[in-house]
Amino acid sequence: MKLIEKLALAGMHRLDPEKAHGLSIKALNSGFAPLPGPVTSDRLRTTLAGLKLLNPVGLAAGYDKNAEALAPLARAGFGFVEVGAATPRPQPGNPKPRLFRLTEDEAVINRFGFNNEGMEAIGRRLAQRPKDMVLGLNLGANKDSADRAADYGKVLAHCAAHLDFATVNVSSPNTEKLRDLQGKAALTALLAGVMETRDALARPIPVFLKIAPDLSEAEIADVAAVAIECRVDAVIATNTTLDRDGLKSAHRGEAGGLSGKPLFEKSTRVLARLSAETGGAVPLIGVGGIDSAEAAYQKIRAGASAVQLYSAMVYKGLGLAADVARGLDACLARDGFASVAEAVGTGREDWL
Repeated sequence: MKLIEKLALAGMHRLDPEKAHGLSIKALNSGFAPLPGPVTSDRLRTTLAGLKLLNPVGLAAGYDKNAEALAPLARAGFGFVEVGAATPRPQPGNPKPRLFRLTEDEAVINRFGFNNEGMEAIGRRLAQRPKDMVLGLNLGANKDSADRAADYGKVLAHCAAHLDFATVNVSSPNTEKLRDLQGKAALTALLAGVMETRDALARPIPVFLKIAPDLSEAEIADVAAVAIECRVDAVIATNTTLDRDGLKSAHRGEAGGLSGKPLFEKSTRVLARLSAETGGAVPLIGVGGIDSAEAAYQKIRAGASAVQLYSAMVYKGLGLAADVARGLDACLARDGFASVAEAVGTGREDWL
């Protein structure tokens, strides 16, 4: 980590976490943050659901909720960027405080509740996106919606012209009963509607599904079957967890979704099980607790074709993206893999 980034992180950790988060977006847009530009190599270039990536290290949804920092994020070393979640109408989310650092655990708990400026404001920013980035939007539902399943299609139809992919998020624990949409019947109906909307677009784009880590093996099998049946283009495993086992930090009892280092093992086991259930029929994106190149490499060997970062940047800075990509290249070279694709799933059995 560069000295300027260390000093900036130290300063931000003296602030309220949500204020620090907002300040980091402003710092990006001001040009204050050092950005490495594209990070790639012959080994790192890969394809995900038909999308050509310079490297397989992406930014997870939740960091840039309102698509405010697209230009700098395009130069931050990520192979792809996901913004949002976006809902049809603006909503404030849950009462503050709703974001907590668990420093001793290198973790974060949030209970934001899909706070965002709504699809119209976000759509206007997406229309100004840099053309040389792979950009996706996390789709959400309004808390008070009469038809939450329909909300996903509304956001997709409104924003798709400016996107490379979209993600159906039914796995946030911070909107009451949202995770009920992961049940087999409800998920099948929801995805059928979203895919019908996608197929009617002038330029159909890949649709991903983001799932929770708090699923049983039977529920993972159901998700796999639905994903294949509904022709989902990729599955993101996983969102945050409600589990609190082994935490030490004072904020460990806060309600919300836990992310960061403690999630790594649980999310990777879900990823490996999903890989086994889908048998390679659906590409997977590994998320949860990635704080190093070796952690990203383990996700790939467990079955992920690409990975996403977020919470570890709270402790290691935005430069982590480029560090992970370069380190992943070294891991692939060390073990004799000529490409990311060659390494996918080669260590899956270790996690089952």
